[in-house]
Amino acid sequence: MSYGANFPDLHRRAAELVDKILRGAKPGDIPVEQPTKFDLVLNLTTAKTLGVEIPATLLARADEVIE
Repeated sequence: MSYGANFPDLHRRAAELVDKILRGAKPGDIPVEQPTKFDLVLNLTTAKTLGVEIPATLLARADEVIE
């Protein structure tokens, strides 16, 4: 199971910051941002190997399920 920042969203935000800098903004004037989108990924194969049962409600909330 993994819960972390959504990497495509992080890359998109980084590209927007680069665009601002290339258009003349000073890097020191741009505020630091934290991730706002997170993904929950469940690996059912590993859970089965470890003997862990994942509740159906958690499976329903997962953004990605690896089988």
